[in-house]
Formats: sequence, C-alpha cells, structure tokens
Amino acid sequence: MTTHARSKLLWITVFGLGHMRPAPGTWGSLPPIAGAAVLLLLGSPAWVVSLAALVGLAAWSLGCVVQGDRAEARFAGKDPSQVVADEAAGQCIALLWLPAAAYASPGLALWTLVLCFLSFRLFDIFKPWPANALQRVPGGWGILLDDLVAGVYAMVLVHAMAGLGGGG
Repeated sequence: MTTHARSKLLWITVFGLGHMRPAPGTWGSLPPIAGAAVLLLLGSPAWVVSLAALVGLAAWSLGCVVQGDRAEARFAGKDPSQVVADEAAGQCIALLWLPAAAYASPGLALWTLVLCFLSFRLFDIFKPWPANALQRVPGGWGILLDDLVAGVYAMVLVHAMAGLGGGG
C-alpha cells in the first residue's frame, strides 16, 4: 500500500482510532470533544468552538464520501467499524451553535461537553428513524448519513438542555 493510500486510511480511521477496541465509534467520537475542550481551556469563545466544529464536520464528512467505497473494499464490509470519520463528523454537529452560557464556567463547560458526547453516542448506537434507514444508502454516503442524523438529534437535545439551564 502506498504512503498516499495509507494517509487516506489514516484520515477515515481518524488517525487509527478506528482500530481501537472496544467500541471504535466511541474512540472516533472523542477528537471533536477533545478539540472543543482545548479551545475552551485556551479561552476561545463559543463561536470559535462552533467554527472548529464546522471545519471538522466538513473535513470528516468529505473523507467519508470520497473514501467510503475504498474503505468498504479495504475492510471488506458495509460501514466497517474501522471507519470512524463518520462518528467524528456527527459528533461535530452536537457542538454547533451552543450559547456562550453553555461554557460560562469550567464545570458547566465540562457538563456541556459530556452531554454532547453521551447524547451523540446514544443516538448513534440506537439510530432512531431516519438514521436506521439511511444506513442502507450505498458507499460513503451510507457510512455518513446515519451519523449526521444522530448528530442533529444530539444537537437538539443539548440545545434544549442548555435552554433549560438558562443558557439559551
């Protein structure tokens, strides 16, 4: 395998996290949360976290769509567990457009990030409609779309919780 082919696999496996066991999807969901945590620790405002999440969403989504067929061939299966760029993309959605109040204190920021992470993972695992049906789409889009729906569901839940807490 060429260096270029390996680098593409590194991207779609989120730099090898897709090979981690158990629960590779959980490992693949961590980089957006870790990135948001670093940005918040550095004092970045909420809009910077959203901007970074949008960039991650676009990059990981593009990786899935462009490399999905190749990854399914390489790992011999539909939506192979090693491919976790879809989880990273979906996790980014849960981090979008949160109000500054959701990050107003270190404790609240930690709670917000944990809620983003757990809600996305639950929606990704249980795949409520239409996420479950979208898995049947062929290729990279089929790998990606169910995770994007899970991300939207998580974002709605997190925004609702931020609103209930006075943050929205």
